[in-house]
Amino acid sequence: MPQTVHKQKGFGEWLKSRKGQRMLVMIAFMAIPLALLIVFTYYPFIQMIQFSFFDMKYIGPREFVGFDNYIDVFARDDCFSSLKLAFFYIAGALVQLVLALFFATILCFKTRGSAIFKGFLFFPYLISGIAIGFIFKFFFTRGFVFDTVLSWVGFNMDSLPYWLRDTSINNFSLAGTSVWRYMGQNMVLFLGAMMSVDDTLYEAAAIDGANSWHKFKYIMLPSIKSVVVLNIILSVSGSLSAFEPPYVITNGSFGTATYFVIMNNLAYTSQKVGLASAMAIVLFILIFICTIAQQVIMNKLFPKDDDGSRDGKKKAKLARKQAKTAAASITTEAKGGVTA
Repeated sequence: MPQTVHKQKGFGEWLKSRKGQRMLVMIAFMAIPLALLIVFTYYPFIQMIQFSFFDMKYIGPREFVGFDNYIDVFARDDCFSSLKLAFFYIAGALVQLVLALFFATILCFKTRGSAIFKGFLFFPYLISGIAIGFIFKFFFTRGFVFDTVLSWVGFNMDSLPYWLRDTSINNFSLAGTSVWRYMGQNMVLFLGAMMSVDDTLYEAAAIDGANSWHKFKYIMLPSIKSVVVLNIILSVSGSLSAFEPPYVITNGSFGTATYFVIMNNLAYTSQKVGLASAMAIVLFILIFICTIAQQVIMNKLFPKDDDGSRDGKKKAKLARKQAKTAAASITTEAKGGVTA
């Protein structure tokens, strides 16, 4: 019998084949986003690190100054000290998370008109930050919306403070705008996690005599701890880099210039590109440190199981064990309440 000779395909023939076309599509879908990421993210970041070691403007000569820009970040009164204003936004973020968790817990269960309430609470997040800034700029202006509403309630207009000019209260006003805008986003993230909790756990807890607080404390909150950590990280990172409210509403005046506003003014108004780049690197390091610290703290507060397994059977066994522990705790609390 004559032997069959297998002809080896060339690269052009392989490229025209189904397998080659599929490989080409995979490479294209991988290469294009990766190239965009390198060109518009990683390369500018590397350039910014390089700029931070120079005294330079956008156009003109550059002078290498080493770490002088980083020293100026900590030495200048208008740079590093502006990070103190982040505490106002962090306090607002804590209020924001509590309110988001409260509304998510209510809307997680069957509530009349829940879809409408979800839409109203999430709608501010869809509005541009610049538009929200202009809305609240007129809202807090003397004699406008907020003062008018307070005068209807019974407050004297002359006794009301200047919400945007009084340095004792203006940063609280600006932090309140962030609470109004981002609470809906946190609520949706909480809702998504709460919806994934097995309903049978609530039913078993109800049979054991659990009330709504017991269900939230022993079932719902431990089940959404990963989303709680995520929201805390997002909120703290956003507080450190707050920009739109002070920039649009007050333009950084009257003691409201946050770290990001100062950095923007140095970069585009004073054209101190090297110093602004050093400020950006310092902010990046601070956010990175805060993120790691939050992860460590949350892992201490909510430890994982010892083996760290992700196997489905072990997770189901762990869930049953947690349900039994929760039921026992609920029963103990219920008995204690009856005895009291």
